[in-house]
Amino acid sequence: MLACMGLHHILQNIIPIATVQVYHSFDDLMADEPENFAHYFVSARLYFEHTQFFRRLAYRTIVLINGENLPPMPGILTLNICRSEQEVVTDLLQLHSHGHGRGPHVVRQPMSQERHAEIQPLTAREIEVVTLLAKGFINKEIADKLHISLTTVITHRKNIMTKLNAHSLSDVIIYAVMNGHIDLGE
Repeated sequence: MLACMGLHHILQNIIPIATVQVYHSFDDLMADEPENFAHYFVSARLYFEHTQFFRRLAYRTIVLINGENLPPMPGILTLNICRSEQEVVTDLLQLHSHGHGRGPHVVRQPMSQERHAEIQPLTAREIEVVTLLAKGFINKEIADKLHISLTTVITHRKNIMTKLNAHSLSDVIIYAVMNGHIDLGE
């Protein structure tokens, strides 16, 4: 809540013509015509809980993160709120110039499949392995399910950890959820 109040204050100061709304729940947001908003600043928890909604509007969604030690999240805009006010303002201005350039506000279009494939760090098979890992399958079960050897699964896991700069299985699961490979409802 304190981070929300601080971000609300910062946004009102740097974009005085903007109307900034704060919602205490996802249901409150849904009750207020959410499609009309230019941007959504959401906690990672809220993003995880409602991935389908925010992935559909990824070009307008900025996920608030608490630190910098997360795996890469291609196609997802993030804002580290565990920084000084000046650093947060700088990051917001960089997001603004990235999304709007020097002209008036133009809503960015959803990323094309080709562009998404360009920045996707994992192969299709690695994504299959990540998805099964996130669902709780062990190496042997993954090998059986994908009809590959146990050694190949282990190699895929090593490659995944390296490509994502992941330190634990939880980093891999976060990547899978944030990139829409699994839904928390599954």
